[in-house]
Amino acid sequence: MKKKNPRRIKRRRKKINRRNFLKFAALSFFINPLRRLLGGPLEHAENFNVWEGNFFKQKTVDSSEVRQGTIRAMVDGRWQRYKIKKLPEPFMEWNLKARLESLNGIMKHKPPELAGPHSGMIASYGVGRKDSRFTLNNCVKGFGFTPKEEYINEKLKYIKDTSNAPMLKKMEFLKDIYKNPSLLNPHVQTSLELYTTPDFETHSFLNLIRNPQATIVFLSNPSYELRTIVRVINPNDKSANPYERKIVEWTNRIHSYFHGKFRKKFIGLICYVIEVFDNSPGKKEALGQRLI
Repeated sequence: MKKKNPRRIKRRRKKINRRNFLKFAALSFFINPLRRLLGGPLEHAENFNVWEGNFFKQKTVDSSEVRQGTIRAMVDGRWQRYKIKKLPEPFMEWNLKARLESLNGIMKHKPPELAGPHSGMIASYGVGRKDSRFTLNNCVKGFGFTPKEEYINEKLKYIKDTSNAPMLKKMEFLKDIYKNPSLLNPHVQTSLELYTTPDFETHSFLNLIRNPQATIVFLSNPSYELRTIVRVINPNDKSANPYERKIVEWTNRIHSYFHGKFRKKFIGLICYVIEVFDNSPGKKEALGQRLI
């Protein structure tokens, strides 16, 4: 039996190893750009990427019929049409009264409470991140009102002109707005997505991009639940309608108005009201009753 040459075997193994290495190197050249698409670190979804560089666009909401009082959204994989509703008077009265009381307390050097109309708990679902088996998510965000379309330019100009004014003057401006609910858009609540970037995505951001249904509950008594369709808007998205873009600008500027300047504009959330429930404890006539 002919003996195998150890040197020849070694050269062959070396050749195979070099060939495999080159193959893997070539594959990695194509695979590396796809890693983000297929899911990056744990704070991303599997097989779900909305980014093109630093830009994204929500494709599951069509707000072109908002002026006609309707909004279209892709929920659970199919397009559906929803009627936009006006926030009921009991909600408006509670919300604005609580905001005025909070501002008066701050002006007297009392710390603001976490409960109340500012801090809403928003629940969403639809996308699983790599760090969890659940698609459900709940988080607390700061919510507020935006001026109606006919007033927003005037109010934007004011907060731009008074961005360096004393805090007391700024709070008086807000009090004037809350005392005049006719200035406010009663069909939406607004917020910001403060933490999402192309490198880090919050679970609520991913959920709302894919499945824009969300409910918002405020820790208070009376207790209201808003069921909404959420428009997620990149501040650089020029395809959004002009009023929506101004709402995002307003929400960013009013946030900076009281918390100081930020280096960037944050993603805007416009929550269009579809249903409102009264979940107040101790009220027999409530017990989760739908108001609108």
